[in-house]
Amino acid sequence: MEFRHAAEIWADFPELAAGAAFAAGIDARARVTDRVSHWYAVADARLAGISAAELPEIRAWRRAFTRMGLKPTQYRCAPESLLRRYAKEHELPAIHPLVDLCNAISLAYAVPIAVLDAARITGPLQVRYADGTERYLAFSGETEHPHRGEVVFADAAGNAHARRWTNRQSAQSAVQPDTTTVLIVAEAMHEAGGDDIRSLIATVEAELTMSWPVTTETAILSAAAPRFDPGRTMPPARSPGRPA
Repeated sequence: MEFRHAAEIWADFPELAAGAAFAAGIDARARVTDRVSHWYAVADARLAGISAAELPEIRAWRRAFTRMGLKPTQYRCAPESLLRRYAKEHELPAIHPLVDLCNAISLAYAVPIAVLDAARITGPLQVRYADGTERYLAFSGETEHPHRGEVVFADAAGNAHARRWTNRQSAQSAVQPDTTTVLIVAEAMHEAGGDDIRSLIATVEAELTMSWPVTTETAILSAAAPRFDPGRTMPPARSPGRPA
């Protein structure tokens, strides 16, 4: 399960900070309500008296979207969309324990977190510019083709697992009740992004091991070290069930 950003992405967005986690042993039985509530409280504190658009993390992604030729108020990065919804409803829909937890952490950090079912990805996964032939499965069931030059998460079979970089994930690799192995990717563009990504990835790993009997592997990515290739040397996941 190799993951990387293309060299062109690092060249065009030198401010990018990225990290990834790979975990085997996920199931849908974990109880994460208390942890989700904890990260909601962190988000509440950050949003006190300001809007999501005022956060430096969101402003940086808005600038990146503008550089990609996108209107940032029409196409929003995932955490801005989550924060806007959370500000109105004071909670997010329950989807899967892992997705709920990562969405709550994304709210708290205001940083995009992609959670992908690794078993539904074919070969290496790369963040790169689309050539226009990729296939994107929308949650409506329709198949779309990203525009040429659009930033996508593309696998070796030509499947786009995200469109407009951090705007929308694909239904194809969305976490399902039977998901057991996941790739989690976090990306930031703001000035303190490097430190925040390190903190976020450490947080994700700690939360995973707190709620699931998982084996994990993590990496901080850069232009000099862009490749994350977990799973080959990882020990087998511990048997299912909650830790004592």
